[in-house]
Amino acid sequence: MAGRNGGILYLVATPIGNLEDITLRALRILREADQIAAEDTRHTQKLLAHYEISRPLVSYHEHNEITRAPELIVALEQGAKIALVSDAGMPLVSDPGHRLVSLCLRHHIPVVPVPGPSALLAALSASGLPNEEFLFVGFLPQRSGERRRAFERLRIEDRTLILYEAPHRIADCVSDAKEILGDRPACLAREITKLHEEFRRGKLSEIADSLRERPAKGEITFLIGAGEPAAAGAESSQGLAERVEELMRQAKLDRKEALKLAAKERGLTRREAYERVVEEKKE
Repeated sequence: MAGRNGGILYLVATPIGNLEDITLRALRILREADQIAAEDTRHTQKLLAHYEISRPLVSYHEHNEITRAPELIVALEQGAKIALVSDAGMPLVSDPGHRLVSLCLRHHIPVVPVPGPSALLAALSASGLPNEEFLFVGFLPQRSGERRRAFERLRIEDRTLILYEAPHRIADCVSDAKEILGDRPACLAREITKLHEEFRRGKLSEIADSLRERPAKGEITFLIGAGEPAAAGAESSQGLAERVEELMRQAKLDRKEALKLAAKERGLTRREAYERVVEEKKE
């Protein structure tokens, strides 16, 4: 399916480590593309050379996408078939590309996904954590305070959490997760599909201990399972209304979200929590 002038944008998944992890369709699209827009042209050139593919390369990354996206739209409107690739995995997943896709849709240029390797799905499948429902949060904020507030907002989640993290921040990230979410089951997946692939599984406290003994290097996908459900009627010395205000202040939640999280912490329904807050305010 081509656009009015024949142009098509292909979103092509590339290997996340092992160069054999690429589909036959992806190789065909890369060979037939008029142009390949790559996050890092030097990195992509190694992949193309491995499969003896020679096509024009242009850089497309977070620092130039404001100007590069319109340039690619012009080429697409003139009938070009362009393949967008990231350094690893599926384009747009914690990688640039959204601006270009949005412009394509606005200009009625077809956008065609060519699926393939995904670090988050590979890690989830081998993690041993529940996979019926999960929440991918990408990279958390780099600053400690902002990261901790992000974890506060995630306390209410019953789904498996999946995030990416840099090796020099992973120890602090695991520590914050344990303190705020509790000692949940987790999995640290490192260098997936590469020579030194590793999965560290266990409670957050155990993973924290392993990082102190042996720091993690390379590309990291970090997964956190659901916590133990709160005991029904669990009490706290802190009033429920006071806890709601604390969550609004510290985690930057709105009142509805804060009430929902506080209710979950105490093993209450949201209605029961609301009624208790009203009673506390009357007192």
